[in-house]
Amino acid sequence: MSAHQVLLEAHEVAKHFGGVKALHDVSLTIRRGEIYGLIGPNGAGKTTFFNCLTGLYRNESGHFVFDGVKLAADAPHKAAEIGIARTFQNIRLFGNMTAIENVMVGRHLRTRAGVFGAISRNAATRAEEAAIARRAEELLHYVGIQERAHDYARHLSYGDQRRLEIARALATEPKLLALDEPAAGMNGTETEALRLLVEGICRDGVTVLLIEHDVKLVMGLCGRVAVLDYGEKICEDVPAVVQKDPRVIEAYLGGSVA
Repeated sequence: MSAHQVLLEAHEVAKHFGGVKALHDVSLTIRRGEIYGLIGPNGAGKTTFFNCLTGLYRNESGHFVFDGVKLAADAPHKAAEIGIARTFQNIRLFGNMTAIENVMVGRHLRTRAGVFGAISRNAATRAEEAAIARRAEELLHYVGIQERAHDYARHLSYGDQRRLEIARALATEPKLLALDEPAAGMNGTETEALRLLVEGICRDGVTVLLIEHDVKLVMGLCGRVAVLDYGEKICEDVPAVVQKDPRVIEAYLGGSVA
């Protein structure tokens, strides 16, 4: 695999909580333009991996290389600045803000107006804020909830809140979108709509890293899948190979996936 094809490399990443090895020398490579799945049973270390990648946790050893540069993101805003956006297993929206306001918050990462502009409300600042609002509207349309733009986030359905969180993440203009169980709590119709959305995001040039318990969704959506168990990577391959791996069946699937 050539260097220009690689977007993210994890090199022997380890994270411990006391005597518990949440991640133990996990290495993987994600290519540009792919949907890459990360699965495993509860407590396998999937979200811990996300948290190390996005600066919520500091790993004990190992490192990440993102877009050819060793990743030094030790805070979430630094990860977002270099092009890594994420959603959370437990939805983290501003419930007392409208949907469009939530997306605009994400967009402010890419703004130029400083403190002076915010105070003076000069023409450049006003123009930039208008552009932010337009882009937020576009993203709400993109994820399919434009009609809820002015509703408070707390009043949206669970599925629409998931979509709103994705729109807010996309507002940061990421190169890599890390989705932590986006289909959790969704019914079949919502899950299918999510699949189409994620495929569209990837087609539009954003690489996707997906944690998901819906194994059939992962196997049908992802080009390659890695499996964690007790903090260790036990398998990494295309879905057809992963779902037949005896270690995976024993650790996670409990049987083959139809």
